[in-house]
Amino acid sequence: MTAPVRFAPPREGLRELFTPAWRIPFGPVDEVSRHWLRETEPETVHIEVHLSGRPEPGRLRHAFAEAPRRHPRVLLREAPGRWYRRRYEWDVTRSPDVDPVHFPPSGPGALASARTRALSHCPSLSASPPLRLEVVDPGPDADGCVLVLTLHHTALDAPTGLRLLATTAEAYGGVDNEPAPPRPGRGRSGPEAVPPAPRGRPARVATGAPADGRRAGAAVDGLALAELPAPARPLRGLDGTAHTLNDQLLVAASLTVTRWNRLHGSPARPVWLNMPVDDRPHGPHMPMGNGTRMFRVPVSPQNPADQPRLAADPPDPDAVARLLAQTALRTRALKAARPGPPLGRSAALLTLPVLPVGARRAVARAIREAGSSRASTMLVSNLGRAPYPLDFGDAGRACAVWFSGPARRPTGLSLTVTVADDRLHVALRWSRTLFDDTAGARLSELFARSLHATSWRDPVPHRNRA
Repeated sequence: MTAPVRFAPPREGLRELFTPAWRIPFGPVDEVSRHWLRETEPETVHIEVHLSGRPEPGRLRHAFAEAPRRHPRVLLREAPGRWYRRRYEWDVTRSPDVDPVHFPPSGPGALASARTRALSHCPSLSASPPLRLEVVDPGPDADGCVLVLTLHHTALDAPTGLRLLATTAEAYGGVDNEPAPPRPGRGRSGPEAVPPAPRGRPARVATGAPADGRRAGAAVDGLALAELPAPARPLRGLDGTAHTLNDQLLVAASLTVTRWNRLHGSPARPVWLNMPVDDRPHGPHMPMGNGTRMFRVPVSPQNPADQPRLAADPPDPDAVARLLAQTALRTRALKAARPGPPLGRSAALLTLPVLPVGARRAVARAIREAGSSRASTMLVSNLGRAPYPLDFGDAGRACAVWFSGPARRPTGLSLTVTVADDRLHVALRWSRTLFDDTAGARLSELFARSLHATSWRDPVPHRNRA
């Protein structure tokens, strides 16, 4: 009888012949991110999930390995190529090149160290998958554990990371982790006139005391996490304008910048905020990768006389109400518009495969430097209610979820929010060329006070009531 044929594992030099399953070109978001990569600015997305229990290491490793099998689009690495090729491409592999699951030593400083790695050590684009999951045990005195997922933002975004964790939870605990049905949105109140956009250069956040990011063990970015009560939702004003929590977050971010700059003697300028919007379904067939569209929203008063009123401590409630109404009109108009390129027409033109990628990269960097004075003031990303229960069965459910995105210059500041049980999990992330940790913590506290200033229950707020 003929002996069965056995295939030896491929040699390292022949791995490229066996591993790639298919190749796909970079999308516009991937390519722009790839053009702007710098070693001094890690392009990481940090997701932090606090569990009420502690999973078994072997079971969790097996469950997390199951997630890419159900979502193979995350098993990718950058395909090698010359500078004169017309496109960057991803190799989507059949299996991981590296083990992405790590169990760092437990102890009181374990979580702080994991956060530092999430902000400073970007997963490699040359190995599949470009992500890292650390299971952090804060020590015997702490309840539960923390999952710290780090993604390379050139390849993957925060909604993709949460979908992976939801699939992992389902594979680990056998519990349904499908998303809850979306809440009905607010209807439009008829024809609306969108306020004109303010003119002038966007405001820059005044620099505090910059930190020395080169010292040993320091993260390139700073991070402040806060858990805040959800603000009371203002009712419709007399003009019929309906406000959302997202509008309140945008206005609170604008108030934070305006008040911070007044305290630091910076001139008043219009605040422009980048706002990502994710239209993808969050079910098991969710498209993975970078799937958000970016909007640029002006969040400044139409009446210049309101500027000093908003910068006051506390802000004038009537001026805040007017800014909320204007912001609600602007955001609804942007979301109702016909979907366009995810980063706008200029980015779509820049990523057309006409010139070699090396030339396009040089052009993209030159445009970025030349247009730095016109860049948005900061990024505000609101995921809303976490779409998945993240129930790991006997290992417990998620009791808190934070995430943060890159804080690239010239903006250098990002604010990200998730909602759970009427609590806001807020992450403020900044470039250490702007602030040290003390200044970043003060800015985070100022945001909490500014968010409270958007909260009331009267249709038309008044400072003095009988």
